Amino acid sequence: MKIACAALLVASLTLPAIAETPAPRNPLTDGETWADLRGDIVGEAVIADGAALFEVDAPYRAHDAATVPIHIRQLDDSREIESAIIVIDENPAPLAAELSFGPSMSPLDIEVRVRVNMYSNVRVIASTEAGLAMNGRFVKASGGCSAPATKDPELALASMGQMRLKYFETAPQMSPARREAQIMIRHPNYSGLQRDQVTQLFIAAHFIDRLEVFQGDDMLFTMEGGISISENPVFRFSYSDNGTPALRVRATDTEGNVFEQTLVKSGQI
Repeated sequence: MKIACAALLVASLTLPAIAETPAPRNPLTDGETWADLRGDIVGEAVIADGAALFEVDAPYRAHDAATVPIHIRQLDDSREIESAIIVIDENPAPLAAELSFGPSMSPLDIEVRVRVNMYSNVRVIASTEAGLAMNGRFVKASGGCSAPATKDPELALASMGQMRLKYFETAPQMSPARREAQIMIRHPNYSGLQRDQVTQLFIAAHFIDRLEVFQGDDMLFTMEGGISISENPVFRFSYSDNGTPALRVRATDTEGNVFEQTLVKSGQI
């Protein structure tokens, strides 16, 4: 028995290592939905392949369909990305967000969290002075728009509009003037497709429809959002610091609420 075990051990040590299975790639797929949406989103505008300009990172299979990270990172900084739209083909409201960027956001590196309601292409269409360019991912997720909202609705409403700013250690490849930050805003961002867990009645749509982020008087980015933006929206981004001591954030929602806060930059007073 000992000889047999020893032989098995030797054999296992001499077997070639099994290569790790690479993570599945999830490029955009062909589908009829985009053909129906295209005219409403961009009209007759020509859209170039954006693969050389920017990449989009999104999970092949989402861990949580109600909070799917969409990371947009510019690859070619010879052109400034002035604005971008995020389109989730199969969502009830496909146009998830319209983003506009100030010069300090270039080269663009931003992450937004969205809801994905069913297996869908998630597209990012960027605008530069040369025209439109598109890239994206196919994401396997379901039920994100109708997923139950926060467990404590009263607490969610009581804390609505609270904001938090977080900074990250600068990556070695980043310029010393670049900083990476994250802004989180407390808001239930009700989609209108969720049910009250007690009454089982639909909760009326109520979400942040506009967000503005400035450093001093310089605009970093703005967002026009819809029901596809996740509960408690989170925006992680890098930007060129202009030396002002704080970021200024202003958000409005569909019920007319206005939330404004000045968030002191890390390490500054």
